[in-house]
Amino acid sequence: MENFFAHIVETALKKAKKAGEAGEIPVCAVVFDSRTKEIVSIAVNRTERDGDPTAHAEILALREACRVKGEPRLPDLDIYVTLEPCPMCAAAISFARIGRLYFGAYDVKGGGVEHGCRLYSQPTCTHKPEVYGGFGERESAVMLKEFFAGLRNK
Repeated sequence: MENFFAHIVETALKKAKKAGEAGEIPVCAVVFDSRTKEIVSIAVNRTERDGDPTAHAEILALREACRVKGEPRLPDLDIYVTLEPCPMCAAAISFARIGRLYFGAYDVKGGGVEHGCRLYSQPTCTHKPEVYGGFGERESAVMLKEFFAGLRNK
């Protein structure tokens, strides 16, 4: 699993970087099956490209995974995201019944898992995935800081 997971993190970081170069906040989400070692879907943020505030990487990756699997719930799948999901994406992950959530950088301002509303700690949250943060944290954080610094310098 270690090499497979390292491959997922590396792939997500590369795709997030390309999204940043295209003017999107550099975030990538990968939905995968850790049992079969199969990547089911990969998506990056497309809010600018699509003109859609809900076109976050997690939402797009979940939609594609549901399409591929032909199911609205994905309890046997996991998701890796380069940034702690926002409340909207954390809710979508819960609604999809994802088994495990792994993420890279923590998001003190906009996160919805370890920060902000802490969705999965709320008694009204009906499905709480296992959560593991900090995978590829440094690389993700540096990429995000550089992206936002570039926007401020324009």
